Amino acid sequence: MKLDLRMQSIELILSDVDGVMTDGGITYDNQGIETKTFHVRDGMGIKLWQKTGHRFGVITARSSHIVKLRMEELGADYIRQGTEQKLAAAKQIITELELAPQNVCYIGDDLTDVPLMQFVGVSASVADGAQDVKQVADYVTKSAGGTGAIRELVELILKSQKRWNELLQGYGIA
Repeated sequence: MKLDLRMQSIELILSDVDGVMTDGGITYDNQGIETKTFHVRDGMGIKLWQKTGHRFGVITARSSHIVKLRMEELGADYIRQGTEQKLAAAKQIITELELAPQNVCYIGDDLTDVPLMQFVGVSASVADGAQDVKQVADYVTKSAGGTGAIRELVELILKSQKRWNELLQGYGIA
């Protein structure tokens, strides 16, 4: 089935964090505190996605207080950290929401994301994702991780669902 048609049924976007919502760098200050940089347009994309009644969540193998803070700030519906078995975590969320896998999009960047990417209705990789991951992905963003890839994906899906223009009107764009 054509990708545009498959995107029309997406109700939930799940995302990896490091390398997707960030550039993949892990920085520690002198006190051992981890810092990450998130792109503001990804945050706006998540808010726009939720504004249309959809849900958003992250599933990441690492655990970080800053991820918890940023996802809570954005009102993420699901925050799963320290999750090596991303597919199992996603299945739990999908079951809880009573969705089918074809109603879910997942975006990742590395090998641990592949099983989940192969399970969902639409899979995506960031532009600078691992080559093997990009080959599995239904869509590869033009944006690299941490530079607006989530926003790009949200816009693409909402345009396929004919919901983008209604959001633009809310900002005075006709």
